Amino acid sequence: MKISIGNDHAGPDYKKAIVQYLESKGHQVTNYGTDSDASVDYPDFGHPVASDVEEGKADFGIVICGSGNGIAMTVNKHAGVRAGLCWTKEIAYLTRLHNNANIVSIPARYTSIQQAIEIVDTFLNTEFEGGRHQTRVDKISC
Repeated sequence: MKISIGNDHAGPDYKKAIVQYLESKGHQVTNYGTDSDASVDYPDFGHPVASDVEEGKADFGIVICGSGNGIAMTVNKHAGVRAGLCWTKEIAYLTRLHNNANIVSIPARYTSIQQAIEIVDTFLNTEFEGGRHQTRVDKISC
């Protein structure tokens, strides 16, 4: 699986652990995130992830910022991107199952690294249920 990841200054340690986990599972990861805790602007790291998903260069995306909100708002501006803010693995499960999300947004300041890995694992291993949910997903884009 091809996965793009991006993060701001709140998530370098999260990104490092997630990338290590994903690569251990045989996934190809493209890293757009910062490796520093020096303040940066999350859109600079979210847009490349969203572009990869939008253009089919990545199967899924992972974005990380302090609350997960700003970077989720950023990537959701891209056509064809459906990012879900997930702070538990249960939310990650539902955002894939019901919403067919293709990017997961993780709030680094409100989850542990272990929780973030569980969120990513659940997100990537949950199939979209389709059916009545497809009709709703079709109505999301403007």
